[in-house]
Amino acid sequence: MSERAATSGLAGLASRVGSTLRGWWQRILHLWRASLGFRVVVVTMLLGILVLTAVGTYLYGSIAQNLVDSRQRIAVDDSLRDAQNAQDQFDSTDQTDTEAKLTQFATTLINSYRRDAGNQTRYVVLTRSDDNTSPFNVRSIESGSVGLRFIPDELRRQVATQPDRQHLQVATIDEGNDSISAVIVGQTVVLPVAGNYGLYFIYPMDREREIISSIGKTFLVGGFALIVLIGAIAFVVTRLVADPVRRAAAVAERFAEGNLNERMRAKGEDDLARLGNSFNGMAASIQQQIAQLENLSRVQQRFVSDVSHELRTPLTTIRMAGDLIHDSRGDFEPTVARSAELLRGELDRFESLLSDLLEISRFDAGAAVLEVEASDLRACVERAVDAHRTLAARKGTRLVVSTPAAPVIADMDSRRIERILRNLVSNAIEHGEGKPVEVTIGYNDTAVAVTVRDHGVGLRPGEAALVFTRFWRADPARARTTGGTGLGLAIALEDARLHAGRLEAWGARGEGSCFRLTLPRRAEATITSSPLPLSPLAAEAARAAREAPSGAGSGTGAADDDTKRLRRITVERSP
Repeated sequence: MSERAATSGLAGLASRVGSTLRGWWQRILHLWRASLGFRVVVVTMLLGILVLTAVGTYLYGSIAQNLVDSRQRIAVDDSLRDAQNAQDQFDSTDQTDTEAKLTQFATTLINSYRRDAGNQTRYVVLTRSDDNTSPFNVRSIESGSVGLRFIPDELRRQVATQPDRQHLQVATIDEGNDSISAVIVGQTVVLPVAGNYGLYFIYPMDREREIISSIGKTFLVGGFALIVLIGAIAFVVTRLVADPVRRAAAVAERFAEGNLNERMRAKGEDDLARLGNSFNGMAASIQQQIAQLENLSRVQQRFVSDVSHELRTPLTTIRMAGDLIHDSRGDFEPTVARSAELLRGELDRFESLLSDLLEISRFDAGAAVLEVEASDLRACVERAVDAHRTLAARKGTRLVVSTPAAPVIADMDSRRIERILRNLVSNAIEHGEGKPVEVTIGYNDTAVAVTVRDHGVGLRPGEAALVFTRFWRADPARARTTGGTGLGLAIALEDARLHAGRLEAWGARGEGSCFRLTLPRRAEATITSSPLPLSPLAAEAARAAREAPSGAGSGTGAADDDTKRLRRITVERSP
């Protein structure tokens, strides 16, 4: 149990550490994306690190090589002088009677060349050359702890084969408990009677190593301080440039929110000052143009509203006279009777156009008000479809309505929603070319939706965004047969926006078109996603997936489940 608890505790600790690291990484990424100053400082410091690393490495290597070269020159000159002195001493000695005397003399001489003072340490080794065949043998002599075993074999061979030259090599030696590099200089000396011997001077580079180490530490400290200084300079310079840009962005945001009196502070004659002056000039021009447009819009709205109201009175009089003439058309000649019928139809269209113009003027003036209550969307759809049964029968169009069995409740203004649906169904019948029109209702946790699909001529690319434009028509040469005013979809879009909903269109040539109305289930709520797809291809795929389980089963149970899930109301083509 204790091992399992320990494992669980380690796993929890690792998870917390990982979560903390991920959190920090996300904050750094967010700061990188959001802050220009942070990016500039980081990039400047990284480039500074790269440059300082390259320059520091080059300088460090050059200094170290110069120290080693200097040490080698000094070692060569120093060893040459002492080697010549040693040869003179051996040539003038009379201690050659026995090996013991010569060995004692050589030992005393070699020890006299050793140095132990401070940074001038030097070790000396005398050893018999490999090619020496003299029977008189003087043992190898070492002046200290660094002796024959540290002399490379390659150097000994060079000294033996080329006795008339000095030979130098850098090798690693052990001095105490530390390993250091050393310059080893060797050359041949001739001992009386004993023959050729190699004389080696070993110069440990303790001082050079200390100097190089000190230089490396200085480079690291200085480089770190320089990087911090570069970062601070980059931060200050970035602030000098970024702060005015941030202030300009804040002014632009407030200007975009409608505070048209916002202006930038512009001082001096530099680039930022010119930017501020240019922005202020642009803002003043935009403010002036917006004021002119607002004034023109108010005049236009006032004109439309006034004309619409003023036309009400003569229209009422004309309506009364037209109804009287229409009711008496049986007493007229056929041509006059037909004219009375046309007169009444155009009066109906004129009255509808006035109503739409008044409604549009309310939207433009911001005077439209919702009367929201919890209502069943299915009832609105059924009323809108029932209102167009006669028109659908006349056009030879079959209406197919798919509604869920459960109520679809949402907070809405039923009158406005029904008006939207009437416009959509009427538009689908008008452009459906006698093919079926499908009306589908869906819902999820946050929204309800209705799609109206026709299989008519469809829309060209880019026209889906234009269908809600006032008085826009896909084909201007196409005659209206349903008495539309050209404002229905524009009013429907405004009604949807009043509900904080969406009204969207899809269409393709030869594939028909589809309109989707999406509303929040609760007033002033936010729509996260629509319950129904806008593209009919996606809708057909979803329907196939939804019907697959019922089709796979058999018997009454599967049919009952299908009936509970989906109720289809079909208005067949009238004979």
